[in-house]
Amino acid sequence: MRVLVTGANRGVGLALVAQMAARGDQVIATTRSDTPLDNVQWEQADISDPASIIALAGRVQGALDLLVCNAGVLHDRREGLETGYAPKIWADTLAVNVTGVFLTIQAFLPHLRAGEAGKIAIISSQMGSSTRSTGGTYAYRASKAAALNIGRNLAHDLAPEGMSVGIYHPGWVQTDMGGGGADITADQSASGLIERFDTLSVATTGVFETWDGQAHAF
Repeated sequence: MRVLVTGANRGVGLALVAQMAARGDQVIATTRSDTPLDNVQWEQADISDPASIIALAGRVQGALDLLVCNAGVLHDRREGLETGYAPKIWADTLAVNVTGVFLTIQAFLPHLRAGEAGKIAIISSQMGSSTRSTGGTYAYRASKAAALNIGRNLAHDLAPEGMSVGIYHPGWVQTDMGGGGADITADQSASGLIERFDTLSVATTGVFETWDGQAHAF
């Protein structure tokens, strides 16, 4: 399988590319900084920059079997409702978590169409679910809800072409974003997510699932 993973230089993204490369997949991964694995094709890209996405799509030649939109940011963890959530927080969050997701998928549709049955995996979050409205972190929650909505609508539009789209909650993961007290490791999350990617098909397109295969309420 030939796969592209965005935001892959650390955390869940790095665990995904390490595990897929180890099992023999041809992995292309994006980073804005370091390139921590030797058996992966690393490409410099800034998913918040439309021009960078277009340039990336131009450099990557040939068909893709799977596109994993993993790049994401969380800038508003400790913002106060009365005085926080500055416009720049909203702009930076949406640029990566929403616009970046859509533009990446759009740019790589030709690569996915060149394959036999292209798959798109969007890493969203349970915090984007309307059933998990526990307050706070408004920009991040809104961005992940939007990513979920994008995935559901893409599933509808791309199914007639034999392409499938899955949206996934990676779990509460022990990363810089999730913190050291989180429930699972990045390797555990990645292992479960890869199982989800492998079983994704047109028959299940549009799913919103947890890393361990549980259906998540929208």
